[in-house]
Amino acid sequence: TNPFASFDLGAEVGARCQDATPLSWPQVHAFRLARHHLDRPASRNALAAVTDDVCGVQAQVLSAAQLALRARVRGLTPEDVERALWRDRTLVKTWCMRGALHLVPASEFGTYVRGVARRESRSTGWLVRAGISRQEVDRTVDAIHDALADGPLLRQDLARRVSRVVGPRVRRWVGHSWGGAVLIASLRGRACFGPNRGREVTFVRPEDWIPGWRTIPAEEAETNLLRKYLRAYGPATPVDFSMWTNFTVADARAIWERMERDLVPVEVGGRAASALRSDLPVLRRARPRPGIRLLPSFDEYLLGHKDKGHLVDATHYKRVYRKAGWLSPVVLVDGRVAGVWSAAKSRGRLTITVEPFLRLGREFRDGVAAEADDVGRFFGLAAEVRYA
Repeated sequence: TNPFASFDLGAEVGARCQDATPLSWPQVHAFRLARHHLDRPASRNALAAVTDDVCGVQAQVLSAAQLALRARVRGLTPEDVERALWRDRTLVKTWCMRGALHLVPASEFGTYVRGVARRESRSTGWLVRAGISRQEVDRTVDAIHDALADGPLLRQDLARRVSRVVGPRVRRWVGHSWGGAVLIASLRGRACFGPNRGREVTFVRPEDWIPGWRTIPAEEAETNLLRKYLRAYGPATPVDFSMWTNFTVADARAIWERMERDLVPVEVGGRAASALRSDLPVLRRARPRPGIRLLPSFDEYLLGHKDKGHLVDATHYKRVYRKAGWLSPVVLVDGRVAGVWSAAKSRGRLTITVEPFLRLGREFRDGVAAEADDVGRFFGLAAEVRYA
């Protein structure tokens, strides 16, 4: 898919909505930066709220998730995130949007997990193609939930227990490092990650782990999730929402249509999209606040839309959005990608290497230096910046 193609459904929306409010890209960038706390980081006691405001933080690599939160929460440390996950339990690690690992606020666990229940069929289909029947998948999920009644279990211990109940054929899929049957159990709200034991993960039952846990119907969760998405990533289209969730476009449109009374048509740079009616006054008032942020790999700000032209020039697209779903850490300037960066630790120092896409001015270098110092603080290391 051409990431710089026009919004397919946006054109459809525009054809039937001639009264769209015109907005500029600087207004939209300012709105999204504010909603992502990238223009003005929040305080440390707002960690769970910030995670909710950005609709979860992708966490295949936990250090990248921690750095994403560092860019949004003033003075954050890795220990703050660990404490929120494993002691205070205000954050939960689980699979949800796009079938990817995320950190989500514990108070909204039901919304994020049940809100993407439609994509479970894709994961179940993967097991069916591997020779596991849908009935066996259901029995496996039930067995996972039952086994976790005894408390946190390591992946392989869980696999052994479940295979005794369902049969040896499912053991490899419960112990699968990419999630397998445990991912499906998570999408059904019947499992999530527990505290690590050394370098190994454990799994727990959400109702035993999450304070005040409750489940909610899938339809209610979907609507709640779309509202959260539009607050963080609006204006957007059903195609954007389908990309962000990994739904089919038809499923995304069905959820979208439930909320049409709460949406207003807008036009951004000649393209049609929708925004929450309650957000339109904020969008109209939005003004850019100059700023530079070093965002890590897989940062949520880069994952909200199908079209990436508003984020990065086509010339540099493949330096940011790489093969096999990998994203480079980026230098964000006023809402757009102005370069990529990497970090290396050596002899008690952190060296941050920046590859800019733009000609550098003093303001750019000063902003990068300030961000590099804070990344160094986060890791407890002195930082230096080099330019490639």
